Amino acid sequence: MADLADSIESVEQLAAAWRDVVLDRDPDADVRDLPGIAVRWADSRFAFWNCVTLTDVGADVARAEQRLAEVAEIMRAKRHPGFLWLFEDLLADDARAELDAVAERVGLRHAFSGRGMAGDLLPVPEPDHPELTFTRVTTDEQLRAYADLNSRAYGFPLEDGRDGLAGTALWQQRAHAYLGLRDGVPVTCAASIEADGRLFVALVATDPDWQHRGYGEAVTRKALHAGYRVGGPTRATLHATAAGEPVYRRIGFKPNSVVRFYGLGG
Repeated sequence: MADLADSIESVEQLAAAWRDVVLDRDPDADVRDLPGIAVRWADSRFAFWNCVTLTDVGADVARAEQRLAEVAEIMRAKRHPGFLWLFEDLLADDARAELDAVAERVGLRHAFSGRGMAGDLLPVPEPDHPELTFTRVTTDEQLRAYADLNSRAYGFPLEDGRDGLAGTALWQQRAHAYLGLRDGVPVTCAASIEADGRLFVALVATDPDWQHRGYGEAVTRKALHAGYRVGGPTRATLHATAAGEPVYRRIGFKPNSVVRFYGLGG
């Protein structure tokens, strides 16, 4: 188990960063802090913008089942699907042991797992990848390319990613969002956003045809370098997929809680 303070930081970073991104997508988004539950739900076709997470620390199996049932009801009331992001290390031992069974009883199904990560790793050197040039996202065309890279990397329809990002201000103004271009064509992307005194890394993606070439690491370093240069903090956090975790370890991030993603069952 990771240090509990690191796992608490990880869930708090999700709640802080996702408050900004979903309100940027829709000023009337469902952003609520309920007992033991944080709702950050834009009701967008882009499923990552529809998020609920548990915030109790040390919840036993009975409390976890109560919270999961409440989450399932919240999700059923929405138009578009999304995910419960559940940080395992915040649960008591008995709740972790029975997690999937409890989730199934209330109508939730495990979709995939990831890992919270953090590190006091800034500044990082400005990256120099021999096959890439980097450009900051400042136009609608670049933002659409950024959305499409995420859709292709995570298996979403292109229109879903565009629905999540098109026309939003945060990604062109406040976020340090970058495209990595190979021969002028966007092939990878990453962003950093300041959240509660840390740089939060989000929406890192590489075109499936161009993976395993170091592109994701290079563009993530670019987003971190840029965020720090404008007076950003020295600590950074993110939530990694299983495939991305080794990349972030090389940059200096250290893992904390396992994050289990649940959607509504069929």
